[in-house]
Amino acid sequence: MTDFFEFEADFVDYLRCIPMQVRYKLDTCGIKLKLADWSQMTQAERAVLVELPCTTETEIQSYQEYLQQLVLERTGTPPAKLPIEPYPVWMDSSTVPASLQEKAQEIGVTLTLQQWAALTCLQRFALIKLSRPGHENKNFPRAIAEFHLL
Repeated sequence: MTDFFEFEADFVDYLRCIPMQVRYKLDTCGIKLKLADWSQMTQAERAVLVELPCTTETEIQSYQEYLQQLVLERTGTPPAKLPIEPYPVWMDSSTVPASLQEKAQEIGVTLTLQQWAALTCLQRFALIKLSRPGHENKNFPRAIAEFHLL
């Protein structure tokens, strides 16, 4: 899972911002990572967070422990914890979330269940994150186009 989305191209060369695949892992292991904390890490440490697997229970636990220790070393403060969703909406390919459908309709797009089901979990995760209220949504239309949902 080390491929980046095209809409992330303006910052992934130096991992200036937290890429979606790392944000996905953060939600999976229940850690809230602030951009300020990410910025304290070296380029190599950020790359490790991109590369480390975070799928099985053992990997999730290892990722969580590694990240907690890394943030503590870099900032002097442990990262905040997030509740881990037992059944996150991006894992459900049988229902397009209403909030996402509303956001898509704002830009003139209607997502079909077939389109939603054809996306990867990471793509569904990205769309949900990019469609949240209060999020800078400039990448939402770019992601819709990148995922061929127009």
